[in-house]
Amino acid sequence: MFKSIEFEVEDNVLLLTINKPEKYNVLDLQTLEDLREAIQRGYDDDDVRGMIITGKGEKSFSAGVDINEIKTLNELNGRKYSETGQEVFAMIEDCHKPVIAAVNGFALGGGCELAMACHIRVATENARFGLPEVNLGLIPGFGGTQRMANIVGRGKALELMLTGDQVPAAEGKNIGLVNHVVYAQDELMVKAKEIMRKIINKAPLAIGSVISCVNAASKGTDAGYQSEANNFSNLCKSQDFKEGVSAFLEKRDPDFQGE
Repeated sequence: MFKSIEFEVEDNVLLLTINKPEKYNVLDLQTLEDLREAIQRGYDDDDVRGMIITGKGEKSFSAGVDINEIKTLNELNGRKYSETGQEVFAMIEDCHKPVIAAVNGFALGGGCELAMACHIRVATENARFGLPEVNLGLIPGFGGTQRMANIVGRGKALELMLTGDQVPAAEGKNIGLVNHVVYAQDELMVKAKEIMRKIINKAPLAIGSVISCVNAASKGTDAGYQSEANNFSNLCKSQDFKEGVSAFLEKRDPDFQGE
């Protein structure tokens, strides 16, 4: 059915698992399209009352984009790439059914952006969050510049995106990025399902209205998302981006020139 994700409905909850553990559950275009279709099915199925998204294995929720895929981006397809991710993650954020991210390890770059698009985040103690795109000469392109600021505040968001630093789950909870931390992998889905069960036992219309109203107050403007896509695509043609990707693949420090 899907090439990159596992799809299962259990007790009125759609369980979506990114199934690329050998590549740290990267978000390549195939995975984004699989997520788009799976989320749409969750939207359309009246028997589905909520969704939980997680990653396969114990190391990574998602380590973000596939570096071998983005190294070929230019200004034109870079914008399309950014807009595709924005569209898929907006579907999650705008879903009238609750969506929980069960973060089982690294949630970096696009993986962190995916987690932030979900309504609630539960994480294992070993989970780490970050938007390290600046290390590649890029910026978050899937809505992360907008959602991180909405979730943790402008100052902390700027610090995390400008430094590219990673945040452990415990610190993530302190700054509002994580709702709950569990201390063993086998507790993660138990906790996520427990929260989901509590939510879906409430009135569905009221649940959808809460999500809609909170989104109306916190959602970034269209101008913010357009600026993100514009800047992402412009950076895709820069020499710094080429240097950042090369340095990453060659396992060395980049030598950025501001060009």
